[in-house]
Amino acid sequence: MTDSARTSDGPALLAQAKALLPRAAAPYSTFRVAAALEDASGVVHPGVNVESASLGLTICAERNALFGALARGATEFRRLAVVANRSKPVLPCGACRQVLMEHAPDLLLVLEAPDGGVEEIPLRDLLPRPFLSWSREP
Repeated sequence: MTDSARTSDGPALLAQAKALLPRAAAPYSTFRVAAALEDASGVVHPGVNVESASLGLTICAERNALFGALARGATEFRRLAVVANRSKPVLPCGACRQVLMEHAPDLLLVLEAPDGGVEEIPLRDLLPRPFLSWSREP
C-alpha cells in the first residue's frame, strides 16, 4: 500500500491494513497491529505499531496512521481499518480513541467481524464522552 492508495469499501480497506501487518515492530509483545486510515478524498494512510523497550515510547498503529496523515496535510477522515495478528477483532486503545476523536469525531472503524465479515462501528460509540479542552466545542 502506498500513501496514494485509494479504496472504496470496507473489505478493501481491511485488506490494505492486513498487508501492513508484517511491517509492525512488536519485538516485546509480538502483538502486531496495522491500520489503514482513509481520508475524505479517499487516500489511505498506513500505520503500524512500533514498540520501544521504554514502553511509554511505543506508538499504536492507529495514531501512527493519523499522525502521518496529518503530516501529509490531510485534515478530514472517513474510515479506519484496524487489524492484528490474532483471530479476534481488535479495537483502538483509550489513548487512540481520544486522539482520533479530536481529529476525526465522525470516523467509522472498520473491523473484521468474528464470522469473517466486516463490522463498522462509529468512533463516537466507543468514546461517547471524550475529554475536550475548555477552548474546544464538542
